[in-house]
Formats: sequence, structure tokens, C-alpha cells
Amino acid sequence: MRSRFRVSLKTKIQVLIFTLIIAIILILSSIFTYLEFEQTEEHMGEMALHTATTVSYMPSVKRAFESDNPANEIQPLALEIQEQVGAEFIVIGNEESIRYAHPNEALIGQRMVGGDNERALEEGRYYVSQAEGTLGPSLRGKAPIFNEEEEIIGIVSVGFLMEDIYTTFFNTLGKIAGVSFLVLVIGGLGGYMLTRSIRKDTMGLEPYQIAALYQEREAVLSSVKEGIIAIDKDAYVTTINSAARNLLNISGDVTQKPIDAVFPNSEMQRVLRSGKEERDLEISLQERIVIVTRTPVTEDGEVVGVVASFRDKSEVREMVAALSEIKRYSEGLRSQTHEYANKMYVLLGLLQLKNYDEAIDLIEADFKTAQTQSNRLDQIKDDTVQAILLGKISKASELKIDFTVDEDAYLEQVPVQISRSKLVTILGNLIDNAFEAVKEQKEKKVTFSATDVGNEIVFEISDNGPGVPENVLPYIFVRGFSTKQGEQRGFGLFNVREIVEELGGTFEIDTEASRGTTFSVFLSKEDR
Repeated sequence: MRSRFRVSLKTKIQVLIFTLIIAIILILSSIFTYLEFEQTEEHMGEMALHTATTVSYMPSVKRAFESDNPANEIQPLALEIQEQVGAEFIVIGNEESIRYAHPNEALIGQRMVGGDNERALEEGRYYVSQAEGTLGPSLRGKAPIFNEEEEIIGIVSVGFLMEDIYTTFFNTLGKIAGVSFLVLVIGGLGGYMLTRSIRKDTMGLEPYQIAALYQEREAVLSSVKEGIIAIDKDAYVTTINSAARNLLNISGDVTQKPIDAVFPNSEMQRVLRSGKEERDLEISLQERIVIVTRTPVTEDGEVVGVVASFRDKSEVREMVAALSEIKRYSEGLRSQTHEYANKMYVLLGLLQLKNYDEAIDLIEADFKTAQTQSNRLDQIKDDTVQAILLGKISKASELKIDFTVDEDAYLEQVPVQISRSKLVTILGNLIDNAFEAVKEQKEKKVTFSATDVGNEIVFEISDNGPGVPENVLPYIFVRGFSTKQGEQRGFGLFNVREIVEELGGTFEIDTEASRGTTFSVFLSKEDR
């Protein structure tokens, strides 16, 4: 059942592109955001630690610790440095964590909070920590202050509030979002251009329509009897159907192979260069004559390929022979009607003259002849052979030839592999040749016989003509050879030979000067 709802190729591609871009942006943005946050935090921590270390080494700070009121000297210095570096706070305390400097002067003299001074005051280490102080959660750089004797006399704590770090991070994140949106817009435009290009290449067809066309094309190519082969502009095979494979006697995949390697004398490259169609040309193909039509394939006025169709001429010949025989039957029946009309006039005249005995003799003679022919034709069970013989009897009557069916002739139904057209070609040509052979004889006699015994059917056509000269005998089955004058001669026996060989049969010729010729055809009943 055909689906009522189908998503177009354009929509599929655009949705896929947007989904991929969004997924990639989210993944990369997440990774970059994480790395950026880590780098921002690390950078702020390093700056806090560097500032704290610098302050702890300042001689003025160390001297202030020796004064009676260190806060009076340290507080202004701390505020100045804090403003210069942009820190949220610089807190300086003694070895007991009592503040000497703080952004909020009211807190000077009180103990520092956060609980993260031990490593600096007890171990003399420089480090970065994260704790919550009076101003809120912050990232802090801690540095101990040493006196001249390398004794720890205080601590410097430089901090940046986590809130400020987040603000810096989100500012950077906003830039990432802007770039991501720009990438999304560019990707969307690219997807739109891509879908337009694909639709142009597919002539506006959706994938399911292309699939249906492909299936229909394969069905058509498989059903036609003509061989079809197509090449691209580089003369490589793109399409070949089963009929072409049979005619060329090839198997396996030959697509994307040069046409010269598949069909050497196809001459398709000539059409590729000229761009002109060539119709109904005869060429030789593996001892066969085939009729070829070559048609160029154009796109925007440029030749981009060639399609060639070719068919075995023997099939065309068989069809022409069958049509010729039908025409001959028609002419034979017309002449027979004319002959019987003449006899009826004679019979009418005899009756009017009251010559009854002569009229009776005429009727009896015709009846005996007809009865004899009918009895002998009854022994021929095949309708096609009967029809051929009836037509030839009529023709023989017109030509004043004594054409008889042998009294011992017998034939059952011919096997299906021996088609009507093939029978017409074989028997029609042999009988016509016999008629031609006796036309100059005083007594014109032609005899037809058929034998249906064992695994073979045997047809024999005998005449009392002058016989076939010995020097001519080797050439009588050669295409185009004839002892008769006129065009289009020399094809009858050639066609007979081809069909007999195609059916796996054989033939014999018994000829003798002044005594006539007998053609014998042996056809196997088994399908070859």
C-alpha cells in the first residue's frame, strides 16, 4: 500500500543538516565551555596567587609588621594594589590570622575566616584555595610573609569572588553562542543550496519516484526482445539488458567497462562524436546479421551518452517471410476462386447445351482430384503445415504445376519449439524453389512428403527440374548467391539453412542432371 504521507528529500536533508549542526554545536560548545571555565578559574587563581606572592615579598609590608600599628601602613597599600589588579579583596593578617588590611575597614583587627590559612602559616606554602569568606564564595591566592630570619610573621590573601568568575565565564559563553548561531545559519543556507542542487540533479524527483522509475526501467529492459546497451560520454557501458547479453554472448557485470571491450564494432563512439542518430543499419555480430539503431543522449545541447538497440535480422526475416506467405496464400486463394469460377462457367455451358455426360465427367474428375488431395492432407495433422500445403496447391494450380502430397506422407503436430514462422520459411522457400525449378519443363511435377518416425521429423520436396549443376551446389546456401536474375535474390535457401541449424537440424540434397532434385530436411523433436 502506498503511504499517504511522504517527507520530501528537501525536508529530510535540511532536517538532517540542522540536527547534525545542532548536535555538533552542543557537543563542541559543552567541551569548549568546560575547558573555558577551567581555564578562567585557573587563570584567576594564578593571578590571585601571583598578586599575593608579590605583596608578601614587598619590603614595605614586612617593615609594617615591625611597627606599633601595622594596619595604618598596610591598609592603604593593600587597597591601592587591590584597585590596580582588579581583585575583589586583598586581606593581610599576622601569624594568628588577625587582619591588618581588609576592604571593609570595620573588620580590621578581627580573625580571618574561611579556614584555609593553615598551609601558609604552618607550612609556609603558596597555594590557591576556594572558600567562603565575609564577602561570599571566592577563589583565593595564599602567600606567607617571612621576616629577615625566615620566620612566618603573617599571610596575604588575594581573592576574586566566584560570582565575578562566573560573570567573566558567561561573557565568553555569550560569544560562543553568537558564533554557534552564525554557524547554524551558514549550515542552514548550505543545506538549502545542497537540496536545490540535488533536486536539480534528480529533475525534481523524490527518492521513491526515482526508485519506481528504476524498477519500471528494469522491467521494460527485461521485457523487450531487442538488445539495448547504453554508454556515457566517456564511452563506458552504463546499461545493458538481458537480450543484449544473449546476443553478445556475455555474462557477469560489464557496466563501467569500455564499449570496445564489450561490443567491439558497435560504432557508438561515432554517434558520441557526431551527435547524429543512425537508424536501421546492418552489422555483423558473431556470425549474425543484426539491425542497429544508435541514438544520442543530450543534456543542455551536449551529447552525454548514446543508446543502441539491435535485433537479430533473422527474426525480422522470419516475420517478413510469414507475411509473404500470407500474401501468397491470399493470392493462391484468389486464383483458386478464379479457376473454380471458370470451371463453373464451363459446367453451366455444358448443362445449357444438354451435354450431361461431359458435365458429369468434369464433376467426377474434379471430385476425384479433390478427394485424393483431401485424403492425403488428412494425414498431415499439423494445422500450419496443412495451411502451407493448401496455399501451395492453389499456387501450383495457377502455375499449371502438378503439385502432389505423397500418399505415404504422415505428420503429427510439430513440437512447439519449431514455430510457425520457421515452418513457413523452411517449407515455403523449398517448395517455391521447386516450383521455380520446373517452370521451364514440359511436365511440371513437384512432390511433398513428410515422415514422423522416431525422434526426427523429415520433410522432402522433390521436383523433376534440370537439377543443380555440380559447380553451383557448394554455393546454393550462401547468402546473396542466386542463379536467378533480379534484386533481392539469394536469401531463401540461406534463411532455410540458418533456421535448420538454429533448430539443431540437418539437410541433404540429392540432385541429378535432367532427373530433378530432392531437398530433405531433418528436424529433431527434442528442444535444443
